[in-house]
Amino acid sequence: MKTSITNRQIIKLAAPISLALLIPQISFLTNTAFLGRLGERELGVNGITGIYYLMLSMIGYGLSSGIQVQMARRAGEGSKSEIAHLLSNGVMLAAFFSLALMFLSLWVAPILFGLNLHNTGNAYLSIDYIYIRIWGLPFLLVTQLFNAFYISIGKSKYLIYGSLAATIVNVLFDYLLIFGKLGFPAMGLAGAAIASIISEIVFCGTMAGLFYWNKMYRDYPVYRHLTFDVKLSQRSLTIAAPLIVQFMFSIGGWQIFFIFIEHLGTQALAASQILRSLFGIAGVGVWAFATTCNAMVSNLIGQGKQNEVISLGWKISRLSFLFALLLCGTLFLFPGEFLSLYRDDAVLVAYAIPSLQIIVLAMLIMSVSTVMFNTVVGTGNTLVNLTMEIACVGCYLVYSYIVIERMQSPLYLCWGAEFVYWTTLLTGSLIYLKSGRWKGKMI
Repeated sequence: MKTSITNRQIIKLAAPISLALLIPQISFLTNTAFLGRLGERELGVNGITGIYYLMLSMIGYGLSSGIQVQMARRAGEGSKSEIAHLLSNGVMLAAFFSLALMFLSLWVAPILFGLNLHNTGNAYLSIDYIYIRIWGLPFLLVTQLFNAFYISIGKSKYLIYGSLAATIVNVLFDYLLIFGKLGFPAMGLAGAAIASIISEIVFCGTMAGLFYWNKMYRDYPVYRHLTFDVKLSQRSLTIAAPLIVQFMFSIGGWQIFFIFIEHLGTQALAASQILRSLFGIAGVGVWAFATTCNAMVSNLIGQGKQNEVISLGWKISRLSFLFALLLCGTLFLFPGEFLSLYRDDAVLVAYAIPSLQIIVLAMLIMSVSTVMFNTVVGTGNTLVNLTMEIACVGCYLVYSYIVIERMQSPLYLCWGAEFVYWTTLLTGSLIYLKSGRWKGKMI
């Protein structure tokens, strides 16, 4: 379970994660394309509600990331029993978290969308969608825990199987339930929500099934830890809490950004939903390298190799940048072709092209800043991550408020907020890593 910092080892861990992230993005692309056929309103509302649900999922991801840091550290130390303890207790903790988020959303969603969206029809559609969509949260959060476990022990290839199964199911039921095919009712946006829930159930079942199918319970005896451990939960939450709040700030900032965009009109909102989808697809490799960096840094520290951490961060950053350069170059040269995949509307495509070109340039900065930021996460000093995130999101929102809300600027200038966020994040991460204050952190 101990890792080394060779390019081969990095790619061996990152490649399956990248593919596992790419497969759901194909599903998201299909979902966006299907809703784009219904109309600009459905496309735009899916963008707003998608950001809200992403925020909920990232709260769960913050929890699983905090537990993953501990799992990877235990993997570096060679303690399989402790990994099993973290997994079983983490699943119970994730279940509690998901129920709390579901009930909170029933109260928050009407307030958030009702008060902030200028178009009443958009507000009603958004609330109805979220009321259906949140039923997938328990399955999503448990899946995230299993994903963290597989990444921590170097079995990231298992993520591909779950992603593939969930994506196939999601695309199928999107087609059946959005348009009403093969005797199913035509449910439009609500059909997309139900299809997503079904896919999350399948994903969760696949990841749990792989654990038992491969008899991993023999090496990782989860049955010995079926009682909820309050002390371990407190330790996990101490590490995860800053990450949870960090992701809330990060995605919450994006939610506010999209609310501001809604104030610019239906066309701007629809174009931004397409851009968000392309942003997600183009970023899968970058996020895979970042996740790999997180796990490998914690593993190295568990082996007592703190002096290799920064070298590892830069090595993974270079690979991430090269990947982003290749992909972003393709998007930059052929923007119209990619945008047309979502909606066959020449006016909308022409409107979105300048913004897409801004985004792909910002992603080159993102490819390095995300990896270096996850180097900080891997050290276990999650409170530092939270502090940096608050500062970065603050700068991002100030820019967004001035440029979008006050100046009503063209869409491409609005998306310039990505430059502000990723540049600030990279600067903060480098300053902290160079300071050496992360050394000696026990988790």
